[in-house]
Amino acid sequence: MMNASKTRSVAVSFFALFATAAAALPASQANVHMVTGNVTSQPIGHYEFCQRYADECNIRLPSSLPAKVTEFGWDMIHQVNASVNGRIKAKTDAELYGREEFWAYPVDAGDCEDYALEKRKELSDKGFSLADLLITVVRKPDGEGHAVLTVRTSDGDFVLDNLNNDVKLWTDTSYTFLKRQASFSTGRWVTIEDGREVVVGALR
Repeated sequence: MMNASKTRSVAVSFFALFATAAAALPASQANVHMVTGNVTSQPIGHYEFCQRYADECNIRLPSSLPAKVTEFGWDMIHQVNASVNGRIKAKTDAELYGREEFWAYPVDAGDCEDYALEKRKELSDKGFSLADLLITVVRKPDGEGHAVLTVRTSDGDFVLDNLNNDVKLWTDTSYTFLKRQASFSTGRWVTIEDGREVVVGALR
């Protein structure tokens, strides 16, 4: 039987070996997917949207791993992001509706969450699962609230943003991620546990 000091020595050596192996893994492998937490409150704009489009917010989705996206699928993601960004003019809800916050499918103008709603709809129409198309609330570096569409894939969680035609891995953006639609229900939201301070601001 090992004595206590030898046991501690073996344990320390094993821990050091484990830590070295973990450190050798690329950071991207550890955080390409957001870690979500508990169910949380809907943004008020989405709550009101769900009052108008109840059928869209009552869809229960089976738990599933993010889908593997083909090259053709990636082409569709990039095309939809650029197309919606190009044809929808950026205007605030105050300008369009005379209200501080109003989520709607845009006709020819809208603000950030309207872009996200439209991209979600178009990708869903092309066959993407709603479980993988999640409106997400973030905070910009200047502290202002913002909304984007997150697309879950087997390669990671990617952001479709009306402020950028590039489709970026979420960790390659400058945003603080606050909460997003749940992948199991179109009317529920969950927190995003990315280790950053959570502050919810108005969306623009």
